[in-house]
Amino acid sequence: MNIIYIIIAIILILLIAIILIYNHLVTLNNRCNNAWSQIDNQLKRRYDLIPNLIEVTKGYANHERQTLVETVNKRVQTNNLSEIAKESEEVSKGVKKLLAVAESYPDLKANELFKNLQIELTGTEDKIAFARQFYNDSVQDFNTAIEIFPNNILANILNYKSKNYFKVKENERNQVKINL
Repeated sequence: MNIIYIIIAIILILLIAIILIYNHLVTLNNRCNNAWSQIDNQLKRRYDLIPNLIEVTKGYANHERQTLVETVNKRVQTNNLSEIAKESEEVSKGVKKLLAVAESYPDLKANELFKNLQIELTGTEDKIAFARQFYNDSVQDFNTAIEIFPNNILANILNYKSKNYFKVKENERNQVKINL
């Protein structure tokens, strides 16, 4: 009779362990999905903000209009992580160039509306950077969880695959050169 209780206890312990591992993997997977959505939300915020910035700066920096138009036209229309990373970096470069142009125009810098939009744009860029970092941290936690034993057994059964980090290409890490 004691052997039956021991077998039942072992089965219960294994069942509880499987449930805990399953719930942990689902939580980490959902955190990665949420983190990716936050990157997309911040990119959309930036996309919505830049046209307003263009309108304000049109009168002050007409000859820089092309830079602004190129920047706003960089809205990402894909779900491919590497393409989004590439396009996001290009927009970030355009924003940096735009902010540098503002330094050359005292009237533009003095305009309160531009100052407010510049603060918003800088804040948005910071939020995008934070969202990317949070996503990569979430991916690291998820990838680690599905690779360690015994989680990897259940992860393979559930067909969980490693997620890709949000990366930029090597040549896009160089400092942005601004020619005015």
